[in-house]
Amino acid sequence: MRLQMIAILIVMLSTSFVQAAERPNILWIYLEDVSGWFSCYGDQIIETPNIDALAKSGVRYDRFYTPAGVCSATRSAIITGYMQTSIGAHNHRSCRAEFRGQSMGEYDKNVLPDYATPLPIRFREAGYWTFNEGNKDDYNFEWSKETFYDYERSRGGWGPKNLVAGDCWKGKTTDQPFFGQVQLGGGKLGGKAPQMIDPAIVPVPPYYPDVPIVREEIAHHYDCLLKTDEEVGEVIAALKRDGLYENTLIFLFSDHGMKLHRHKQFLFEGGIHMPLIVSGPGIESGKVSDELVSGIDISAATLAAAGIEIPEKMEGKNFLGKRHQQRQYVFAARDRCDYTIEKIRAVVSPRFKYLRNYLTDRPYMQPSYKDGWEVSQKFRELMAEGKMNEAQLVFFSDSKPAEEFYDLKNDPHEIHNLANDPKFQKQLVQHRAALQQWIEETGDQGQDPESEIGLQCVLKRWGEKCVNPEYDAIRE
Repeated sequence: MRLQMIAILIVMLSTSFVQAAERPNILWIYLEDVSGWFSCYGDQIIETPNIDALAKSGVRYDRFYTPAGVCSATRSAIITGYMQTSIGAHNHRSCRAEFRGQSMGEYDKNVLPDYATPLPIRFREAGYWTFNEGNKDDYNFEWSKETFYDYERSRGGWGPKNLVAGDCWKGKTTDQPFFGQVQLGGGKLGGKAPQMIDPAIVPVPPYYPDVPIVREEIAHHYDCLLKTDEEVGEVIAALKRDGLYENTLIFLFSDHGMKLHRHKQFLFEGGIHMPLIVSGPGIESGKVSDELVSGIDISAATLAAAGIEIPEKMEGKNFLGKRHQQRQYVFAARDRCDYTIEKIRAVVSPRFKYLRNYLTDRPYMQPSYKDGWEVSQKFRELMAEGKMNEAQLVFFSDSKPAEEFYDLKNDPHEIHNLANDPKFQKQLVQHRAALQQWIEETGDQGQDPESEIGLQCVLKRWGEKCVNPEYDAIRE
């Protein structure tokens, strides 16, 4: 009997070692400021063979939405699996002293709730090697590189150079799987993206005036995507070279859209409807999905793939689970970005988009960091000269409605606001109710004004640029 028990124990131990050794590596290929104009998504201006190959080997998701239209809020949500509004990380660049450049003492800390443990910590506790390669972390809460990552290169330029060199996983043991992120500069590559695309051939969305500078911005983004595709190819080649590719689950996605005004920071399709490709062990190849997926779902799916228990409170859903229930709605939020105070919420269903604008007394193009751009000055010049048509003034007008409702199937550019159309009142009411329920169930912290200490920190950083009336009470 004793020998039999020993034999069973040996089998159990050997099985656990096999399971540990077979746990997949997980890599997030995180794209910065990237609208998904890849050829695998049907774009006809450029060819993106490396990203296309990744999509062919896995699943391309056509209805993936990020939690926000700006990097730090989106990244705070995805790294925890909770909406940024649920954990107090909704204002772009929190009042932490590290971001503000000046300390306000102990009061300027933004600490996560105990239950919202970020994924790198969860993975390290599970025995994974963790790394972050590239020029980005940017979380709106207190954190430390020492507790997050075994290896991190958060400065020194965009791109995967240290991953390509094999440095990111050099320190891990032979049988130790990794959870890693590689940050690709995408739309922020600037001069590193050679000029390849002729502005004359690019499409201009109807919500922008068709003028040379807009075409130049769009053409440059295509140039950035070509360079990004090259970098994705380098990442895949490095995994294959080091014998890691076959056991690595890859998530490729963007944090939000390109920098033009109606894209980045806002909740229109160009700001939050992003690319998502998943490829690797257990993933069906050559599949296309129109399922609604939220950025926070990446967190839950990542944990599940590693065999790590998904916390009961986590708002993200494992969309890779065989028996998972598809989302009826996804949500997104826009709050303060730098010194610009704004408050917008979005609800997306399979066909419709509902936008709730809370600050209707200020225009979309209220003072912001984009004001100095040449393209911004051109927009204001065209507005002053009356050279924008009705479709373009949907965004560039001096005011905005309290509610916007769009039929994405028939109006993908979100030009025709149906909020006052009697034929769509039933659907409008449903989406309005869904938003209210989500606000109540998740405890949307953006429903309350930002704290005085938070606004003081912003005021100290940005000074005279803080022109919103919320700053008046604390300016002294």
